[in-house]
Amino acid sequence: MSDEGTLVLEERHGAVVVLTLNRPERYHALSRALSEQLEAGIARAEADPEARAIIITGSGTKAFCAGGDMLEMSGVEPGAAPAGPPPNPTGRIGKSPLPVIAAINGVCYGGGARLAIACDIRLASETATFRLPGSEYGLVVAAASLPRLVGAAKAKELIFTARKFDAAEALACGLVTGVYPQAELMPAAMAMAETIAGHSAAAISAAKRVIDAATLSDAATAMENEANRTLRGSPEQVARFRSATQRVTGR
Repeated sequence: MSDEGTLVLEERHGAVVVLTLNRPERYHALSRALSEQLEAGIARAEADPEARAIIITGSGTKAFCAGGDMLEMSGVEPGAAPAGPPPNPTGRIGKSPLPVIAAINGVCYGGGARLAIACDIRLASETATFRLPGSEYGLVVAAASLPRLVGAAKAKELIFTARKFDAAEALACGLVTGVYPQAELMPAAMAMAETIAGHSAAAISAAKRVIDAATLSDAATAMENEANRTLRGSPEQVARFRSATQRVTGR
């Protein structure tokens, strides 16, 4: 696949598919186009009979994913006219029969953190940083999924305060399961993915379904989605989001 104009790079390493977010000038912010390409890449991996695991990471060393594209979402820089339902790579990860590993190589904020939380396993570089700014922007981000990883009290602290935290804290609270020097992150993720790929695909897929059923609530996810439908577009939310957009982008 050509790199030019490609927002998600796809590589096969034996039974492992690596999907690399490739929008470095925006810290791999989730525009509609990038989200569509990521969801399509996951679908292609699922359709590949030889694929056994997926790794998602960001190109370069600065970012995994900075979250939603604030300029596109605020209307400052409109994206392509929507056609059909919005892409949902986060939901696709949860429904995928393949195990998905997030190799978090830098900034992991907002929707990017929600994307990582949806993955089955998260590994981080020592320089990775995390933030869940939804409450600052007037939205609910990862309230349905973060508690299963870090517990209810820690999830409330991180979501309510919207503060930035580092890889060491992410490891201590259970958000990630390993922290590595930048140069060792992808080799570690690949080694783990190859180990998983060597086991029974049917057993891994079934185990994923059972673990998710035991720890994820469809009702809580529906509540989060409904809360955001109510909050998004309210005068307060619009004002908060546009103010945040100006602070972050200067536009």
